Amino acid sequence: MGYRTGGVLAAVLAASALTAQAQEKIPDKTESQAPAKPDAAAKPRTVEGVTVTGASQNGFRSEIDRKSYGIASDLATTTGSVSDALRNIPSVEVDPQGNVSLRGDSNVTILLDGKPSGQFKGASAGQALQALPADSIERVEVITNPSAEFSPEGTAGIINLISKKTRKAGATGSMRVSLGNHGRKQAGITAAYNSEKLALSADANGRYDPQSAGGLDTRQILDGQGHVLSTSQTRNLGSGHLDRWGAHASADYDLDAHTRIGADIRFSHIDIDQGPEAIFQAQDPSGVITQAFDEPGRLNFGLGDGAVQANFRHSFGGDDHTLTVNLSREHIDDVRNQAFNQIATVPAGPAVFTDLATRNAQNQSELKVDYVRPMPAQGKLKAGYDLRLDDNRYDNEGLIGASADTARPDATRSNLFLYKQTVAAAYLTYEQPAGDWTVLGGLRLENVDLALNQVTTAQVHDTSYFRAYPSLHLNYKLSDAQQLSLSYSRRVQRPQPEDLNPFPVSFGPLSFQAGNPDLQPQTTDSFEAGYQYRAAGTFYLATLYYRRNEHGVTSVVTAEPGGVLLTTQENLSDSKAAGLELVANGHLTKTLSYSLSTNLYWNEIEAESGGLQQLLDFAGRRSAFEVGGRASLTWQPTANDTFQANTNLNAKRLTPQGFVEPFAISYFGYRHKFSDALFGVVTIQDPFQGVRFRQTSSTPILRDHSDGHVHIRGIFFGVTRNFGTGPKKPREPGFDFGGAD
Repeated sequence: MGYRTGGVLAAVLAASALTAQAQEKIPDKTESQAPAKPDAAAKPRTVEGVTVTGASQNGFRSEIDRKSYGIASDLATTTGSVSDALRNIPSVEVDPQGNVSLRGDSNVTILLDGKPSGQFKGASAGQALQALPADSIERVEVITNPSAEFSPEGTAGIINLISKKTRKAGATGSMRVSLGNHGRKQAGITAAYNSEKLALSADANGRYDPQSAGGLDTRQILDGQGHVLSTSQTRNLGSGHLDRWGAHASADYDLDAHTRIGADIRFSHIDIDQGPEAIFQAQDPSGVITQAFDEPGRLNFGLGDGAVQANFRHSFGGDDHTLTVNLSREHIDDVRNQAFNQIATVPAGPAVFTDLATRNAQNQSELKVDYVRPMPAQGKLKAGYDLRLDDNRYDNEGLIGASADTARPDATRSNLFLYKQTVAAAYLTYEQPAGDWTVLGGLRLENVDLALNQVTTAQVHDTSYFRAYPSLHLNYKLSDAQQLSLSYSRRVQRPQPEDLNPFPVSFGPLSFQAGNPDLQPQTTDSFEAGYQYRAAGTFYLATLYYRRNEHGVTSVVTAEPGGVLLTTQENLSDSKAAGLELVANGHLTKTLSYSLSTNLYWNEIEAESGGLQQLLDFAGRRSAFEVGGRASLTWQPTANDTFQANTNLNAKRLTPQGFVEPFAISYFGYRHKFSDALFGVVTIQDPFQGVRFRQTSSTPILRDHSDGHVHIRGIFFGVTRNFGTGPKKPREPGFDFGGAD
């Protein structure tokens, strides 16, 4: 890592210094004709990092490299989770497990206030999004073609969740409570204090959500020549609950008119307690039952996430000339316990008890330095350095026996895996308007050192690589209400730590997963062309996009003896995706507004190299055309009453071995404003029970179809009470394009 990344950093800083000197030698016309003004911009409390501010809390906002959507007007977010909020954001899809995709690609980076968080990575990401209350989030940034300022991780792009921040002077706060059917409940409290130099904020929230699901999995094992060797059915049942609570506190202090220091601390904990049961039966080709068992179990899952950070910000005479330093540390404890008691009926046999305890400890440290400087002719220079260290420990301990009392350690299920990754990066971007054109170009250089150690099997794998990630964005202003855009970026999707551990790990009575330490990162070249219209509260977006992927990582399922499915990871040689996304928001009448979006995309997967065609039920290429979208209607008959209806359709998704069928989910809501400080909300979630998960896989040796139903239908009643009547701060400059809010 050392000499290459150090050289990159030196080159970037040298370029910054030269351009800064050039600016100092060329007097700015505006500065020469106007007296110097005090740095008033350092006083307002705004969201730092990649988050944005604007003229209104709600609605659509746009910058050259991102789109931003306010979610406060979405009634489902009042009583729902972040997963519920994301379902109503253009470009975004959320599956029944809470996993997020952008335009059909699940390789998405989730940021919280512009910073990565371990809770939104790996197998636990969906559960974390389902547990996080949506009313703690103010806006969602969708960055499908990020500039070099951002980490290139996540080939589909970035979703940045922007937390709510108070903008009132003095002491303010709010309390939120909601109750639902089946004992569902959640509550939250927020408090803040702002003075001339000091800003304090804190919030705490909790959620209890009973859950249940059921499904049927049908499999056929073949001999590779089309002859069925056996057929099996597994009926899965389960119920339980999810508990989540979290707290957050932050402080900012202005040392002087140009310098601000701050600190932030977060903690959250998720508990999931479920009672799954699998009822299994297998038959030979003549229909004779050859195996049958009932396997009740217990799943306990705890995810504790703690993060602390300190930041320093100095303004060199204005918000457009700043140096920001952020140092953060995050620790995650992921503890799971899966216990199953298998009772065989055909052939009859003694009970077999298995217990798998997984204890994962993840540590992430990051140092991030960002420098922003205005340049001649309204240009803007950004340069930065980012050093991230991931040091994770994955410890699995398996037990087996006739009962829980007699169970003893099982060497086939116990292993220790150590993962260390160091990513050092330096970036430089330059934005320059020229008449009706605006150009944003950038280059990011990264060095990655990866050390893997499967301690149990004594498998050590070290690798290091250095790569460049360019980006380019062009905007052309057709009129005050219309613009065109073109963009390109190179992205990367590094394998998750679990995908690199070669030891098979149990994920249920009939499912195992083994990683592949030889996986290469997927690289993506992403191209976009867009049109945008906005005026008088209405906006339309049309975006053509194309993605070309190399070394794509995907799951490959193979059948093992006893009806067990083994999921491993392989690099596909190539895949492509292209599509057209259309978004429209506006008013049908003075009191009735609408929001529509659709994504029509084509996906092609190639399996001509790496021997993968032997694992798949096709040779060469396979492709599919998919359609997804969402629609929302909001009716406000009076100033105090709002009705809303939302429907989302997740598109059919192509997989290397089959496809995932589409599904739909709907929400209805009503909000009443009792006063400026008191609101009541009623929401209905999934009234038509449309949340299903149907997946089909087909290979020369396996045909599998699973049909699962997640029971999330519910009705919620919520109340929000605001406190504090401090004066509002002055309107901040936004980046809204055209028109008025």
